[in-house]
Amino acid sequence: MPGAAALDVSRPRGPSEFEDEAASFLAAREAENNLILGLVSGLKRGRTFGPLPPFFAVARQNDGVVGAAMRTPPFNLILAAGTEPRALAPLLDRFALETTDLTGVLGPKDLAKATTELWSARTGATAHLQMAERIYQLRTVIPPRPVAGRMRAARPSDRDVVARWLYAFGTEAQPHLEHSAEAARENADRWIDGGTLRLWEDEAVVSMAGTSGPTPRGIRVGAVYTPPERRRRGYASALVAALSQEQLDAGKEFCFLYTDLANPTSNKIYQDIGYEPVADVDEYRFTTP
Repeated sequence: MPGAAALDVSRPRGPSEFEDEAASFLAAREAENNLILGLVSGLKRGRTFGPLPPFFAVARQNDGVVGAAMRTPPFNLILAAGTEPRALAPLLDRFALETTDLTGVLGPKDLAKATTELWSARTGATAHLQMAERIYQLRTVIPPRPVAGRMRAARPSDRDVVARWLYAFGTEAQPHLEHSAEAARENADRWIDGGTLRLWEDEAVVSMAGTSGPTPRGIRVGAVYTPPERRRRGYASALVAALSQEQLDAGKEFCFLYTDLANPTSNKIYQDIGYEPVADVDEYRFTTP
C-alpha cells in the first residue's frame, strides 16, 4: 500500500509489558486468545514453566497492533487470534534472533499452517499436525442428567490420587510430551494448594476437573479426567457443569475449554451442558533435520 508505514515488531520483556502493549488486541477475541491471556495472568503471579524466560512479540503498524505471539520455553510458540498473515514473517524474524529451537506452533488453523511453512522454509524442519482442537465457550449451564455424588474441592489428603490421575491424563491427552510421576506430584500440589481443583465424589472420588488461566472476563476449564473404569456414567458431565456454574456464580461471564477434535465423545458432552464452539486451532510439532 503506497505510503503505508512499515510494520514494526517489539519485544516486550515481561508479561506486564506484553499486556500493556497487546491487552486490547487480545481481549477483542477473548475466547480465542484465552490461553495467551491466561498464561500472562499466571506469569504475572509468578508462575514459571521452565528455566528459560518467556518470549513475547507484538507487531504494530500505524500505532495499531496487527499481530502477537508468545512462548513459555520449552513449549510451543502460540499465535494470537487476530494476527494478520503479513505479520507472521516479521514475528518469526524477531523470534529467530533469540533461538531456532522451536518444538512446535499452536494457533488458529490458517495462521498455524502458514507459520509452520515459514519456519520450515527457514530452518529445514519438518512439521506435522499433532492435534486438531476446538475452543468452546459457555455462558449458561444446561444441567446434565442427575448422577449420584457431589462436587467438592480437592484436599491435601487427595494428593496421591490427583497425582496419579494427572499423570494418566497427561499420557492420554498428550502422549507426544514427556511425563513423569514426580512432575505429576508437583502439579498435584500446585492444583490443590491453589484451591482450583474439584473432585466428584460418589462414595469414592471418581472424576476431577479444575480451572486455570483467568482472563479479563472468563476462565479456562481443564484437567478433566475420569479413570476408564468410571467412565460413561455421567460423572465428568456433572462435574464440569457444576464447576462451570460455580465460576459463573463467582462473577465470571463465561468459561472456556479446549477439546481434541479426534474425541467425539468429549465434544458432545461439553456441548450438551452448554459449551458452544468458538474456533478451531491446530498444534504442529517440528522434527529437526
